[in-house]
Amino acid sequence: MQQKNAIILFTKNPELGKVKTRLAKTIGNEKALEIYNKLLHHTQVIVSPVTADKFLFYSDAIVQKDQWPETEFHKKAQQGSDLGERMNTAFQEVFSLGYTSVCIIGSDCFELTSTIIEDAFTQLETYDTVIGPTFDGGYYLLGMKKLHEFVFLNKTWSTESVYSDTISDVLENNLTYFDLPKLTDIDEEKDLPLIWK
Repeated sequence: MQQKNAIILFTKNPELGKVKTRLAKTIGNEKALEIYNKLLHHTQVIVSPVTADKFLFYSDAIVQKDQWPETEFHKKAQQGSDLGERMNTAFQEVFSLGYTSVCIIGSDCFELTSTIIEDAFTQLETYDTVIGPTFDGGYYLLGMKKLHEFVFLNKTWSTESVYSDTISDVLENNLTYFDLPKLTDIDEEKDLPLIWK
């Protein structure tokens, strides 16, 4: 069967005081927003060339005529009470449209490249799931060939156990997984040298 790829992009609406809150504690809201906008721009640049249909899920309201052209991005709003529920609902919605390989990314990883995302889809031809671990114990990408709801349940989001708990779930359910390169999410001031190279 022909692989039909979709990428889900989770973003926060770029509003002062609502993005990069951990970072804002040490560098202030204005600088945090500036960095978040830089991350959004980087994410758009690397996602655009990827061979997949693109779904942009906003944290709050859907925005028309922003940096994400409607001709390229199907725009949706995230639904759910926590990150797991929101990701699960997004995967459910996109798989229901007939896609055979779906990957989700956020907009916090300045080291992420188009090549890594393309590789994720290539690995899904062989593996059940693909995951991109981060140095803080989370992940920057998760890909599946069908919805496995258990990967979104019973997780303490934004903690160092998210990646290891997810892998445990995958193995317990006899699924295979492929690890992408480990990268850094830009969450705290110590991560900033990456973005200001």
